[in-house]
Amino acid sequence: MRKVYVREEVCIGCRLCEVYCQLKHARSKDLVKAFKRESPPPLARIRVDEKGVVSLSVRCQQCDDAPCVQACLTGALERNPESRLVNVDEDRCIGCWTCLLVCPLAAIKPDTEQKRALKCDLCQGEEIPVCVANCPNEALVYVEV
Repeated sequence: MRKVYVREEVCIGCRLCEVYCQLKHARSKDLVKAFKRESPPPLARIRVDEKGVVSLSVRCQQCDDAPCVQACLTGALERNPESRLVNVDEDRCIGCWTCLLVCPLAAIKPDTEQKRALKCDLCQGEEIPVCVANCPNEALVYVEV
């Protein structure tokens, strides 16, 4: 399985990873339309944390034990047996946020408008996740583990 890791020594906190993640999950796939006209606006499945001079991009690391899957009341979070990714079935998610409470990285985000949990899906269908492909400093790497 491949995962995204952060080289925090070169992350400058530009947040382009968040922007491209939002664009990837936007309905229009057009930068201006996505951020100016879509309602509700697209949400990133990752976030950038900053503390002083240290910045890093945080996303789901597809935990082997995946406490979010165990805690999900509706079974909306489940591990794909082939890809080993933890996915959210947005139709089954009721927005109870139990998964948010147990995630050790706080990598699951609440979409309060649509009452669903959002998490990194490693841009399924893309060869390389968009956050990695568009990181100007190559602070994000996509590697086999």
